[in-house]
Amino acid sequence: MKSLLKLTTAATVSLSALLAAGAASASSFAIRSGQSAEGLGMAYAGAAAGGIGMGSMAWNPATITMFPGRNSQWNFTYLYANGDYKPTSTTTVRTPAGNVPIQALGGSPLGTGNIGGDGAFIPASYSAWQLTDRLWIGLTTGAPFGLRSKPDNQVNAAQVFGRSARVQTINVSPTIGYKVNDWLSIGAALQVQYFKASLKQASGIGPAAAPVIIEGDTIDFGYRFGATLTPLDGTTIGLAYRSSVRQTLEGSLRNPAPASYTPVKANLNLPDSVVFGVSQVINDQWQAHLGVEWTNWSRFRNIPIVARGIGVPVTSLNFQYDDSWFFSGGVEYKYSRDLTLRAGVAYELSAVNDDNRQIFISDNDRLWLSAGASYQVTEKLKLDVGYTYIHVNKAKVNYTGANPQQVFNPALQAVSFTGKAEPYIHIVSAALTYRWDDPAETIPVRPVVRKN
Repeated sequence: MKSLLKLTTAATVSLSALLAAGAASASSFAIRSGQSAEGLGMAYAGAAAGGIGMGSMAWNPATITMFPGRNSQWNFTYLYANGDYKPTSTTTVRTPAGNVPIQALGGSPLGTGNIGGDGAFIPASYSAWQLTDRLWIGLTTGAPFGLRSKPDNQVNAAQVFGRSARVQTINVSPTIGYKVNDWLSIGAALQVQYFKASLKQASGIGPAAAPVIIEGDTIDFGYRFGATLTPLDGTTIGLAYRSSVRQTLEGSLRNPAPASYTPVKANLNLPDSVVFGVSQVINDQWQAHLGVEWTNWSRFRNIPIVARGIGVPVTSLNFQYDDSWFFSGGVEYKYSRDLTLRAGVAYELSAVNDDNRQIFISDNDRLWLSAGASYQVTEKLKLDVGYTYIHVNKAKVNYTGANPQQVFNPALQAVSFTGKAEPYIHIVSAALTYRWDDPAETIPVRPVVRKN
């Protein structure tokens, strides 16, 4: 299956997912920003209605019918996230003699330092091929989820809760779209998703404490379907659903004390989502876009890690997330025949809060400020660029006994740590869109005759 996935990806002449940084560009470890440079420049407003170009296929497969002929797009995004957890109280360890400051027992009083590292590159690609006046097929590749969290201070006061985390996804989605008539299109896509995760936490509070490592990977399947409506000239409405992908990871748990290697498996249900968008042409120069997205993160709660062959849980990952909401608005201005300028703003209500936040992620409610441009280089080639600054609300971690990591793992209740980060994210993206056929030879779309 892995070789088939690699072959399919190569067939689109594209690269797929790498990693996102420690403060991801959407709730928890979801990645929105890597999907489209055109979308990034407008905070992804109107994505479900085709407002962000070919990148809309990642949200609503029905938008494939908006691209006549044979087209491909390649997106390259760089994401830099900064999140630094500084202790807000003295970290203590519970002992028979009472709570003792961690440094008195050989532990570090330091905070994490930046958990995002040097950032990450996130590629994505889209292909759309019109077969008839009504039927399109295509392929999307990208990274809907990802995380790279590695504190600058590998020895810190919170190391027993997490030293590093890495999540990688590669999502390849064959897509089909059908233009039912001149006001309705429908589409569907199969999601083939590779998922790999590695989590490390210190086995003790001391600087020489060896890591406990959980890692695994899998390939599993999901789907997307959606529709676009054009009730009036210049008005497009889109609605789409992305299914959950049940990732059945297999891997290992390595524990240094006592030294052991346990083959394990885990069932991880990634969230499903619903997205709605509207795009409205105002005049020959201006166009406006709106979008709303709901993501079912509340299904992402407790994940038992089970020993393979025995079926006995050896540990668990515990999150207790809430659902998230993303609201966006944007405008485009056609400055000249070839140059289009755009801007957008968005606000996201995060799945993570002060009660369930973990040291791996400095996530919270966030404000997006975006700008971008498109330039039609030739009749067949278009260049897009986009930039977004994300202001993330102050993020607090509270390991004082009620955090889900501690509730389900009594051994972690001995350490009490509180910290605060003031995260921010910079994202830049560029894309090339190329039309392989001659625009003058586009397959015409037959007008639909309605019977009264």
